[in-house]
Formats: sequence, structure tokens, C-alpha cells
Amino acid sequence: MKQTIKIDVVSDVVCPWCYIGKRRLEKAIDQLKNDFDFEVEYHPFELNPDMPKEGRNQKDYLVAKFGGEEKYRQLSNHVAGVAATEGLKFDFSKQKISPNTLDAHRLIAYSKSKGKQHEMKEALMNAYFEKGTDLTQTKNLVEIASQLEMDSTATEAFLKSDELTTEVRMEEQFNQQRSISGVPFYIINNKYGVSGAQPTNVFVRAFTEIGSTTDPTDEACEVEAKDC
Repeated sequence: MKQTIKIDVVSDVVCPWCYIGKRRLEKAIDQLKNDFDFEVEYHPFELNPDMPKEGRNQKDYLVAKFGGEEKYRQLSNHVAGVAATEGLKFDFSKQKISPNTLDAHRLIAYSKSKGKQHEMKEALMNAYFEKGTDLTQTKNLVEIASQLEMDSTATEAFLKSDELTTEVRMEEQFNQQRSISGVPFYIINNKYGVSGAQPTNVFVRAFTEIGSTTDPTDEACEVEAKDC
């Protein structure tokens, strides 16, 4: 009987390194699927919890955050280049709105009850980074859910309610209490922490040698960071 490795992933849907890290994690799991069973669960983290519900102009927001248009261009090109090596096609030119992600996290939590948490996480990140979808719009979130064969009427009613807001907030507070200030962050078997979008081989080594120490990279997005 194969050992089960549980991986709790703390991340935000608008964190580029979280999407890159997701691909690297998936590649590691694929390499080790004959040796271990894996149980992956996603948990909420808001990089910009004070973002207005309607969001802000993406480019203006990031230019101000990074300290200038040249820095914005450099960082965007860098992260898009890294993403490309993982088979992702980031298109920052399509991203017009930097959203508040509370509703996206609520939708991920809601989709878990439908057995579609993984699919929803992927769909939201793909929509944002590759298609430039405005995640502040309820109609867009409903459309994403419908593409996953979730009931549109029920999803819209859910999003227009406050359901699961308290639960998402409590989980975010719990992660803050665990001193998680940057994402992606991975908790393995409820005991070992791995920070940042580690290369696939680091995940493979960590899973193979549970408990081994890995050196975190700085390829992560933090709440107060000026480079992400």
C-alpha cells in the first residue's frame, strides 16, 4: 500500500508564482505517482485584502507598486518568461483589472463541496493570467463555474450572498497566525513547510525525503513586497 502525502497549498489566484508553483507541484506529483498517493487541498490567501471590490486598473496599480513603468515591464517580462518554461502563457496585456479576490476564494470553497476545487483553482488562474478575465465580475465567475458543469443559477445566488465569507476569513486569519506571510506556501503532512515556487526537483526531493530541509527561494509574492 502506497504512502499518502497530504499537501495543503496556501495561495492566491492572482499570484503569478502561485500558478507557476502549481505547475511545478503537479509535475513533481506526476513523477512520483507510482510511489505515493497525493492528497492536495487549496487554502485562501489574499495578497491585496484592501483592494476595492471593483478592483483597480491593473497596470496603474502594479506600476505604482513596483516603483515605475520600467520596473513593471522588467518584472512582468521575467515572470512571463519563467511561466513559459512551465507551459503557461501569461499575457499581462490582457489583464485590465487587478481584482479583490475574496469572491474567487469563496467560489473555490464552494466548488470544493461540489468536488471541483482543483478544477476551479486552475480555471480561475488560467482565466486571470492567460485570458485577462475580470474576476471582479460575478457574471465572469459564473461563466467559469458553468464551464466546469456547475449550476449557473445556484452559483450566481451563492456569489451574491455572503455564504462562506466568514469561513474564508477565518482560514486566512489562521494562516496568518501560522506566520504565513508569503505565497505560495506548502504544508506537507501537516508538519513540514515549503515556501515559494520551488523547482520541481525540490518538490520531488521533499516528498521523497519527508522532513528534509529545503532552501526556500525568493520567488514568492508577499503582502508588502514591491516586486510582485
